[in-house]
Amino acid sequence: MERRTAIRGAIIRGGANTERRAISLSVKLLWSAPELLRNSVRGGSFAGDVFSFSIIIQEVISRTLPYAMMDMPAHEIVERIKTPPPLFRPVVSVDEAPTECLSLMNECWNEDPSKRPSFDDIFKQFRGINRGKRANIIDSMLRMLEQYSSNLEDLIRERTDELEVERSKTDKLIGQLLPKSVAQALKKGKPVRPEHYSDSTLYFSDIVGFTTISALSEPIEVVDLLNDLYTMFDAIIASHDVYKVETIGDAYMVASGVPNRNGTRHAAEVSNMSLDILHSIGAFKIKHMPEIKVKIRIGLHSGPLVAGVVGLMMPRYCLFGDTVTTASHMEASGLPYRIHISLATMKVLTSLKLGYHFETRKAQVKGSEDTYWLIGQDGFTKPLPVPPDVIGGASNHGISLDEIPQRYRCSPLQKREIHSAEEHELHIPEEETKLNSIPRAREVRSIRPSADLRCNHETHRSTA
Repeated sequence: MERRTAIRGAIIRGGANTERRAISLSVKLLWSAPELLRNSVRGGSFAGDVFSFSIIIQEVISRTLPYAMMDMPAHEIVERIKTPPPLFRPVVSVDEAPTECLSLMNECWNEDPSKRPSFDDIFKQFRGINRGKRANIIDSMLRMLEQYSSNLEDLIRERTDELEVERSKTDKLIGQLLPKSVAQALKKGKPVRPEHYSDSTLYFSDIVGFTTISALSEPIEVVDLLNDLYTMFDAIIASHDVYKVETIGDAYMVASGVPNRNGTRHAAEVSNMSLDILHSIGAFKIKHMPEIKVKIRIGLHSGPLVAGVVGLMMPRYCLFGDTVTTASHMEASGLPYRIHISLATMKVLTSLKLGYHFETRKAQVKGSEDTYWLIGQDGFTKPLPVPPDVIGGASNHGISLDEIPQRYRCSPLQKREIHSAEEHELHIPEEETKLNSIPRAREVRSIRPSADLRCNHETHRSTA
């Protein structure tokens, strides 16, 4: 029994040794040319040596064993090399070595032995690469790879710097759309939970008669108007501890105490900003209507609110609560060139003892509390525009027809229609002119209303 077991163990060990020898032989064949692998008589050739040299180039470039990137057994690799198509060769990235090395490697492992370069040709190529200097081939390749690696590192460093610049631009843009704390949380994938703020002040403003101005302007002119106006506003709020919440059309919304709490300074920050905006609006000019004054209504209110991020695709930082509704009402019920504040805001400003000046506005509805006009502050010497007289019962939302110069009273569509009609009159066919007498042509023109009359009629009708 013992003798039988010993014989069986010897057979197993012999089989294992045979398998190891087969694996070792397959690994050694990885440098062999395909035509030599297909030849049962193992021999060599100059073209086969060139192929082996190409595999050595691959080892130097990728710094790995032959065909290491294929991730398959050596005997399977050898079998694929022997039996194309498709051609089976190591995969080397173009980013791993200079173009000259890669080109030489591809030439050396050509499937057709007759198309492979000789070693004399290889030496000439390396001499050209080395600019005529005598050097060992491998040393030359390593030197080229080191130089390429150094250039690649410089390129990576340059691209990294560019990426950092673009990243800072993106962070700045996101910081303008969302509060920094919220933006950082979203970038890290953290949820942004709604937060309650017990002390804050909100600002709302609106352009008086914006609908009329828009109707008498081209779309691009409206965009330019809002862009110029909001650029001016943005420059002003940058010097105050406030946060621009959003703009909707001609409405501008700002908050203080949110998202960064600042004690009781929120009311003072928004009030100072409002006075600066009111001062700047007095000198603001509409590019395409410089004679029309831009008048705004401003409303302020202080109180608690809840803030949070709404949406996933285009997240927005939104404010919720009665404070938002009341602040919007302060603006809507205000007057041109006036800062309309609630009793709550007036109390906070008074408690700060910073010398704010108020005028009382009696309650508009029986049972409601009085509101106030903020008209200045001690030390604030910038001139403010004079509020227009508003007759009792008159609207505080529009522009009267008298404020619009005659040449602006046509809508863009009316202007185009009139221009088209005038062009039609100027291009009457010659045959038609011969048929119609000159007096009749004058008669037709006298019947057609003038451009000014038609524009006046349409503007009066739309204003009414």
